[in-house]
Amino acid sequence: MKLIRTENYAEMSLEAGKIIVDKIRSNPRLTLGLATGSTPKGVYDYLIQDHGTNGTRYQQVKSVNLDEYIGLKAQDPNSYHYFMRQNLFKHLDISEHHTHIPNGAASDLKQECLRYEQLIKELGGVDLQILGIGQNGHIGFNEPGTPFSSRTHIVTLAKNTREANSRFFNSFEEVPAHAITMGIATILESKEILLLVSGEKKAEALLKFMNGEISEEFPASALKHHENVTVIADRDALKYI
Repeated sequence: MKLIRTENYAEMSLEAGKIIVDKIRSNPRLTLGLATGSTPKGVYDYLIQDHGTNGTRYQQVKSVNLDEYIGLKAQDPNSYHYFMRQNLFKHLDISEHHTHIPNGAASDLKQECLRYEQLIKELGGVDLQILGIGQNGHIGFNEPGTPFSSRTHIVTLAKNTREANSRFFNSFEEVPAHAITMGIATILESKEILLLVSGEKKAEALLKFMNGEISEEFPASALKHHENVTVIADRDALKYI
């Protein structure tokens, strides 16, 4: 595991963005695993800026997102479909047919999980997976106690996860209680993983990840089984390390 120390969120985003762009330039058919939320937002801003300034092309790039809330249609402003479209996809020359996100409004959610898992396999797996880490150690929406053998599945979101995400909603009650997420085994099959960690609120989680035991009660610890993980963290997140 490699650790890249950065001064702040902007530098963390810059370092991650440069890695992603270099990978795309060396492999224009790259399959990217993408995340949502405030942590990767700066990275996506960098990719948009680079695309406009340097012309990095995404026409052959494919993407698969980690997760989506159950019960929100793609047009809902709080859906991850909407987030990705507004904050990345519409600003790049990537084909809509090449961007994939679980359908949280599917009529048969179990079948949707199977479909999404099969899709990832048909794409040849994820070449470069972007991850954040929750304060309770979740990756994707895999909450503490999720088996490391899990595949794409339906999850009940922990209260602290919903509380953390409530800043994007009008109230805690509006935050969906369930989601579809890539499983931990699915994530671990990615060829390379970038774990982005920013801010003092993530400092204890990062400390536990770096120095703690491997346990299903701390899902991110599963990444220690992976041979190609790069952690990019800022000073505040690294305050205990």
